[in-house]
Amino acid sequence: MAQLVVRNLEEGVKARLQRRANRRGHSMEEEVRDILRNAVRAEERAALPLGSRLRQRFARIGLDEDIPELHGQKARPMVFERWSFSTPTSSRR
Repeated sequence: MAQLVVRNLEEGVKARLQRRANRRGHSMEEEVRDILRNAVRAEERAALPLGSRLRQRFARIGLDEDIPELHGQKARPMVFERWSFSTPTSSRR
């Protein structure tokens, strides 16, 4: 098994870790191992594609299908129609 030494850990962090370990019935060392295992495991989980995450986030307002992913497609600039704004002429008498 590997060992890890953490230097310059703030006293407050160490105290909170100790309290957390005590609440869970662990040694502080076991608590830190558990925290590290969970952090790495969470990172390994595959994130949902962006379209699926958007659907989940906006489901309350009626978005009920995934937005298709655009893997491998080049980004294209937005094309806007050219608008001409004419100012009304007012005749002053």
